[in-house]
Amino acid sequence: MEISLRLAWILILCSTAMAPACCRVYYSQTLPYVSAPEKVTKLHFFLHDTMTGKAPSAVMIARPNVTTAFNDTPNPFGSVFATDDPLTVGPNLTSEIIGSAQGLWVSTGQDVLTLLFYMDFGFTKGEFDGSSISLFSRNPITQTERELAIVGGRGKFKMAKGFANLKTYFVNFTSGDAIVEYNMTVIHY
Repeated sequence: MEISLRLAWILILCSTAMAPACCRVYYSQTLPYVSAPEKVTKLHFFLHDTMTGKAPSAVMIARPNVTTAFNDTPNPFGSVFATDDPLTVGPNLTSEIIGSAQGLWVSTGQDVLTLLFYMDFGFTKGEFDGSSISLFSRNPITQTERELAIVGGRGKFKMAKGFANLKTYFVNFTSGDAIVEYNMTVIHY
């Protein structure tokens, strides 16, 4: 046993002594971080959220099996929706499509019709083709004007932050169809 212990210590000491010089130090020299300059981009477009017709862009994927608040609306409390909403330059669906907003929203308000909103706004045309902006925020949809948080992005919008001012352009509370105007202020690198 004593011989095994001596051999183990010899192996440990030899392996430590033979380690390359670069591996003997637990830290490395670092340079101060210099961030890229911030850019501010302002975007304006319209989102078309369609829950009716042959090709809806928002569909319910889960619903509570009990009676809840707003049960008589297209989005009762506790419902979860998946979306793939087109983004257009103008308020008409026939105007140029510049991307889509894909994500989820959950009906979370029991007193006021409110959504918890997670969407990724992917752009397919122009200067920001291939880039996207992520929003995650509370969306009180009964208010005509509201503000949502931008929490990230990719492509030209890496490390994005900022806000989106939303204004309801059109809404049908019976069907759930809506057109929402977006004015985004995006801070990115």
